[in-house]
Amino acid sequence: MADLQSFLSLLERENQLARVRVEVDPALEITEIATRVVKEHGPALVFERVSGSPYPLAINILGSERRIELALGRHPQEVGASLKRLMEAAMPPRPKRLLEEWRTVGRVLAMSPRRVQRAACHEVEEPPDLGKLPIMTCWPKDAGRFITCGMVLTHDPETEVRNLGIYRMQVVGRDQVLMHWQIQKGGGFHYWKAEQQGKALAVSVIIGADPILYLASVAPLPEGIDELAFAGFLKGQRIPIVHGKATPTVAPAEAEIVLEGVVPPDERRPEGPFGDHFGHYSHPAPFPVMWVQTVTRRKNPMYLSAVVGKPPQEDKYIGNAVQEMLLPMIRLIHPELKDLWAYYEAGFHSLAVAAVEERYGKEGMKTALGLLGTGQMSLTKCLILVDSDINARDANEVLSAIRDHFDPSEDFLLLPGVPFDTLDFTSLTLNLGSKMVLDATPAHRVALRPGPAAAP
Repeated sequence: MADLQSFLSLLERENQLARVRVEVDPALEITEIATRVVKEHGPALVFERVSGSPYPLAINILGSERRIELALGRHPQEVGASLKRLMEAAMPPRPKRLLEEWRTVGRVLAMSPRRVQRAACHEVEEPPDLGKLPIMTCWPKDAGRFITCGMVLTHDPETEVRNLGIYRMQVVGRDQVLMHWQIQKGGGFHYWKAEQQGKALAVSVIIGADPILYLASVAPLPEGIDELAFAGFLKGQRIPIVHGKATPTVAPAEAEIVLEGVVPPDERRPEGPFGDHFGHYSHPAPFPVMWVQTVTRRKNPMYLSAVVGKPPQEDKYIGNAVQEMLLPMIRLIHPELKDLWAYYEAGFHSLAVAAVEERYGKEGMKTALGLLGTGQMSLTKCLILVDSDINARDANEVLSAIRDHFDPSEDFLLLPGVPFDTLDFTSLTLNLGSKMVLDATPAHRVALRPGPAAAP
């Protein structure tokens, strides 16, 4: 697939899509319908008539394992396995092994995006009027309409390295949105640098594109790794990009809708509340303002949206797929780690389980501390360690391991006053709270150091 609409056509041929032809309201009604469909393992949806907007709306496009596979062209585990084989062949470089992995090497060569002059996303350029878009209000106590599937593209003000991430955006005017840049997010880091320099940050918001870009944008890649390049690897083809019309930034050429604008320094407005994936409303807090300068789009664009709220939602399948793809990269740093699984039921960041093959007493604790200091894993609230023969993805097995092997006096680690997921409001201080590690691995006998020899 080259774009969102091609993917939707594929889903329709595979009986994975349903069209809703009656008029629906983007305020609450679409949420009600989509939430029921996800819980019943239903299809992707296209709402062809949305009140107040001339554009159709697609939702739940990746809300099943089958649709994830259709987007990737293979199972997420195969992506992870190919990454692992490639890294093993390259460290140290072994030409024979690299030749055997020629398909994966070809994907590496396709990582660099290619610039084009003409683009589908530039078929129409118009002044910003966000009221025309079928932007949803998901929950009754939400502060207003929120863009939930906007892929935000920014450039590092110093290095020009790109970042593509999905952040919610509250609409507060026909040309203004509030940018919910949480901590430990690439776009937020770019804005921090720009603000330190007293400069506005140029931003492109892409709404609707190749689903490969959607998956790449939510992947917790190491800081500085270009998500567009990762998308090229996943796709096996270079992603076409085009220069912005009003800002010094770029956008995927085949996007449906692009909002171009700037986020000025030192400007904040209250954002929220918003019904989030932890199952409660996040509290209002100040966030930066994006001023939209121009809108470019296809002649007949498809607006992409998602419901964010109490699990299960579409992000269950997206998050699980990303875990499958990236686990081999984590195991390069932690070879003792046999599996790592974050539970969607707890909003992913709240609960993760690591299955560890301990080679010495308490090696798992070393692993835990390393994981909790790595990228977005640093936002994990509770990390449980289990033995390598425990299925980290089976909650019953994990609970049995805690019952059999966890001793609070020796196996509990509390880390107070550490960075905290912005979406978690169990702490009284935004972005700051506590974490814990529960070691439910079997006790290892620690060899005693031999004492001095007895006097004759």
